[in-house]
Amino acid sequence: MFSKTGMGGCFDHLHEGHKYLISTALKVSEKLVIGLTTDKMNQKKQYKEEIQDYSTRKQNIENFVQSFTELSRLEIIELNDPYGPPIEDEDYEALVFSLETLPNAIKINEIREEKGMKPLIFIIISLLKDKNGKKISSTDIRKNLK
Repeated sequence: MFSKTGMGGCFDHLHEGHKYLISTALKVSEKLVIGLTTDKMNQKKQYKEEIQDYSTRKQNIENFVQSFTELSRLEIIELNDPYGPPIEDEDYEALVFSLETLPNAIKINEIREEKGMKPLIFIIISLLKDKNGKKISSTDIRKNLK
């Protein structure tokens, strides 16, 4: 079990894929830090007008985590860049993410190594699919709200 693991994202319209990602991270780590993208950082996303605000997204994550473990195991921080605190904080041991964000995870490890820090262990989670075999996506959820 890792002592401190990180992940980042928008976590808009918290869906089963997000829940799987978060619950998996908490199965392998004592403490999970989620870098939650700020409203400003989400301005380039598709259907941005349908994205839930930061406080709603944060509360949805907290409510989900509280449904199965102690909230003290979770820390949610504002994420204003693609890399977050793992490029500065040596205490992180692992990152949990989906294959879509592998390039950012690789870059995080490159930055850490340039700074003389240990590389992080990657825990890559498969994307979940809906009943039609299509990946579950917040973008699609927002699109369908229009």
